[in-house]
Amino acid sequence: MNETATRVYAEIDLDAVRRNVRALRERAPRAQVMAVVKADAYGHGAIPCARAALDAGAAWLGTATPDEALALRAAGIDAPVMCWLWTPGGPWREAIEAGIDVSVSGMWALEEVRAAARAAGRPARVQLKADTGLGRNGCQPADWAELVGAAVAAQAEGTVHVTGVWSHFACADEPGHPSIGLQLAAFREMLAHAEKEGVEPEVRHIANSPATLTLPESHFDLVRCGLAVYGVSPAPEIGTPAQLGLRPAMTLKASVALVKAVPAGHGVSYGHHHVTAAESHLALIPAGYADGIPRHASGRGPVLVGGKTRTVAGRVAMDQFVVDLGSDQVREGDEAVIFGPGDRGEPTAEDWAQAAGTIAYEIVTRIGGRVPRVYRNG
Repeated sequence: MNETATRVYAEIDLDAVRRNVRALRERAPRAQVMAVVKADAYGHGAIPCARAALDAGAAWLGTATPDEALALRAAGIDAPVMCWLWTPGGPWREAIEAGIDVSVSGMWALEEVRAAARAAGRPARVQLKADTGLGRNGCQPADWAELVGAAVAAQAEGTVHVTGVWSHFACADEPGHPSIGLQLAAFREMLAHAEKEGVEPEVRHIANSPATLTLPESHFDLVRCGLAVYGVSPAPEIGTPAQLGLRPAMTLKASVALVKAVPAGHGVSYGHHHVTAAESHLALIPAGYADGIPRHASGRGPVLVGGKTRTVAGRVAMDQFVVDLGSDQVREGDEAVIFGPGDRGEPTAEDWAQAAGTIAYEIVTRIGGRVPRVYRNG
């Protein structure tokens, strides 16, 4: 691929992914690392990033949807994989036959797993999820005894092998939040009940990226790292990527499509929310909200063009946005860096998150499918 002729592309540094996984393993030396590759590895590309993470010592891979997990198997990846977001009628049998660990949060799911296991002629690898306070997926404490009892019974009949007990934090990205200790206590209590009833989990886990970085007491047997694998800080309160020993893996670049001189008082983009203060050069950047550039960052989003950080002039459109260069000049085909690691002065995903009033998770994950990924150090 000729990057200089490409409208916009995301450059993915797989060495950065490897370095980040090694750094996370150092943070949790007594636990295994699960590299979460859901949502196409947070926009970075699930298959290349999964392989890079495994190269660096990740022991597990995690996905949200069954299709994501099955795609890993279809690509020839045979490492342990866990999948946690199921709906009734999902491809349970296919997952069981592929040796994928499936998460169960309620009785309906356990019943469907048992039926699928009988059809497959082999036990399902099941991880029981406890709702320790997040209030999303997971089994409530009041229903835990029933779910655990049914899972143990299913294990006795040979349709289920309970391989894990797990949960998820609500506020681990807010150090010192009172819910953190309450969730840890609830997890320990629910885990103890499961073990007392005969569950012998291979892995017990609750730590996500921020907990991996800040809460050693939450590491148990396995830590689930998503955003941190890709070198982005889970929260500014925890630290910058550099402070956390991480390096962002994605750099989003575009080629300047047009440069033109306009007079003072010239409106720019829809609604004329930007008007030139003086005679100016405008540079057209051929990327827009259809590519994942957040429209909420109109008038605020930073971009490195011509060696300087500029700001989006006016509204981000579907396929393009404009920067006002003032008296400076660049040429068509020159590189515009929308975000990257920041070590060349370019904006970061966190900078765009601040500009758009969102989180860095969304900035990298929303980069769309029509943006090619170019892999380095593969």
